[in-house]
Amino acid sequence: MNGWLLASTTFLASAVEAVEALTIVLAVGLARSWRPALSGAGWGLLTLLALVVILGPAIVKFVPFAALKIAIGIFLLLFGLAWLRKAILRYSGRKALHDESAIFTREVNALRGVPAAAGSDRAGFLTAYNAVLLEGLEVAVIVLTFGASSAAALRWSGAGALLAVAVVAAAGVALRAPLRRVPENLLKFIVGIMLTSFGTFWAGEGLGIAWFGGEWSLPAMIAAYLSLSAATIAADRRGRPAANRSAA
Repeated sequence: MNGWLLASTTFLASAVEAVEALTIVLAVGLARSWRPALSGAGWGLLTLLALVVILGPAIVKFVPFAALKIAIGIFLLLFGLAWLRKAILRYSGRKALHDESAIFTREVNALRGVPAAAGSDRAGFLTAYNAVLLEGLEVAVIVLTFGASSAAALRWSGAGALLAVAVVAAAGVALRAPLRRVPENLLKFIVGIMLTSFGTFWAGEGLGIAWFGGEWSLPAMIAAYLSLSAATIAADRRGRPAANRSAA
């Protein structure tokens, strides 16, 4: 499997989740203090890294490859379709677009109402830790699923995820504000398309399907899912009254 494509997919998926985690960590830092915010985020990242480092090689070594292909395909299809469904609902007007500014304001107001104990801030630490851990768990599963095919795939997918975290963290340190200009909704749509395409490819291989052109069939799958999703959004928007779309 093309390593750059794996790395690109995990980079985009990780960037989306990292932006959401960064919003919570920044809210903790600005509403409480930076010590619990940074320590909670650091421990959350270490927990995720330990999961990938421990489970990744174990899966590659002990699980039969034939069974892995079907399992990989199913996992990626589940994650991809979940991301894609939310993106379609958002772009068709049935679900509100993701808004980091609103989330940031809500978290700051909530955190300022919680008193801190003398010498420690357990609420701030746990808020930052849970944000990083929960947002990162989905990415960790994606990295492990990609990496289950081979040690090289694990390195490529892990590198993409780590690079995304580093880029988002650097932007957060520089700006000290939520990354409002990152097109999260578009990124989630793209990631949903790519994960669904990978899932279809690997599930088909596991079931014995010989895709025409081998790995070159992946771009065709991506184009097909993109076209189908775009047509679904357009049809849904045309079929609903303008007033309902505006309200949504």
